[in-house]
Amino acid sequence: MTEKLHAPVIAWFDAHARDLPWRRPAAGPWGVMVSEFMLQQTPVSRVLPVYEEWLARWPRPADLAKEAPGEAVRAWGRLGYPRRALRLHGAAVAITERHGGDVPSDHGQLLALPGIGEYTAAAVASFAYGQRHAVLDTNVRRVFARAVAGVQYPPNATTAAERRLARELLPEDESTAARWAAASMELGALVCTAKNEGCQRCPIAAQCAWRLAGKPEHAGPPRRGQTYAGTDRQVRGKLLAVLREAHTPVPQAALDRVWHEPVQRARALDGLVADGLVEPMPGGLYRLPLG
Repeated sequence: MTEKLHAPVIAWFDAHARDLPWRRPAAGPWGVMVSEFMLQQTPVSRVLPVYEEWLARWPRPADLAKEAPGEAVRAWGRLGYPRRALRLHGAAVAITERHGGDVPSDHGQLLALPGIGEYTAAAVASFAYGQRHAVLDTNVRRVFARAVAGVQYPPNATTAAERRLARELLPEDESTAARWAAASMELGALVCTAKNEGCQRCPIAAQCAWRLAGKPEHAGPPRRGQTYAGTDRQVRGKLLAVLREAHTPVPQAALDRVWHEPVQRARALDGLVADGLVEPMPGGLYRLPLG
């Protein structure tokens, strides 16, 4: 079963993969790492302009490490989940201090970097260095759930069974495994999508357990929807926008103007301070973090 999946999916990828800057040889391991941080929960279309600007400004980890962490938050713009910017800055500092400014190729060393979890370590090792690792993002999990497990959606959180299946599906050859990781991810992003799946364009539709079972409706726990309007996350974004655009400390009054509800606004600001994204100063002033 597994080998019958590999060849058609990789062939499809060879023909249909998007030409993305982090897939080009010039991107290097640092470009791959930056893309992986930015693409978490953020679509490619929003990442592309920020990615290009980021790599033009900080082409190597040491270039970013020299900057204040607040500059990473500023450059992150409106990508959302700005703690990723702080984590990427922290990883750049660690790469500079521990690895001479070169992104390590060893999976364990990648995993030991601050802000890098199992997925990112596996993705960088696979996509940047062509190694054999199971790379499980939402798109890959959905492809495996449908093609092999025969269900419409994977569980809300990655399970041990999913990790075991991903390892079982890995091709033995290292370079083929790395290609398979990228190909299965792209298939989930472009064809086997969460809604309006394109089975007529899928290279493994004839083998897909979910399609062969008649596409049964999702029977598991309700899938988590992502809301934004009116949430603390929206308020945090508005507060950060004021600080990103300012190059001097901002008074409380300027932050108060961005959201009408004082309790929620204070809670959001407290959360930003606790997360290290905002630095309070004497006199009721706030700025992006300097250190």
